[in-house]
Amino acid sequence: MEPGRLEISELALPGAFLLSPRAVGDEVVVRYETFRQDDVEDAIGRPFAIRYSDLSAARRLVLRGIHGTSGEGGRARLFDCVRGSAVHVVVDLRVGSPDYGLHEKVWLDHRNVSAVFVSEGLGHAWLALEDDTVIACHSSRPDTPGVGYTVSALDPALALPWGLTEAPVMSDEDLAAPTAAEALAKGLLPAYEDCLAPYERLAPYDRPALTGD
Repeated sequence: MEPGRLEISELALPGAFLLSPRAVGDEVVVRYETFRQDDVEDAIGRPFAIRYSDLSAARRLVLRGIHGTSGEGGRARLFDCVRGSAVHVVVDLRVGSPDYGLHEKVWLDHRNVSAVFVSEGLGHAWLALEDDTVIACHSSRPDTPGVGYTVSALDPALALPWGLTEAPVMSDEDLAAPTAAEALAKGLLPAYEDCLAPYERLAPYDRPALTGD
């Protein structure tokens, strides 16, 4: 029994893609194709290989982020939810991007097995909607010290759509994170051109369509 072909679509925010598996099964087992490297590369317009993965487990109302990576040491990442459910938000904090400050929200849970691809430089954050939620992160390279940034997920200027009716649970690092304006003033955010630079060296037919045009 072969799983259904993975469907990949770019979100309204350039550089972010939704991967939607299609189920095939019977009364015994259901199968999903969750990743196919050649299809993902065709969709995003450039190479992407998973070289590092980790898991984050959280209880309901845990809010993580906004986290991102910058420069040529940045990472492209693929997120999915292997248990529980979460609201996942991608936000463009690349300085000079035509889409700076814009965001996109997706729902991730272990029932629909969807995933979201986040290009280098874009920020991401997620809110666990139930206890024992587990988020998997698959990266194009291992974590590199000094290339990450953190911005407040509750920054009123960004107005991310969490729909909170209770106070979230946050780490000390995330609670102390600066607003986007403060991070920009301190030079903590990645430059749009630096995030695209690694792919400008590729052959023209391999270059990513990430300009936002």
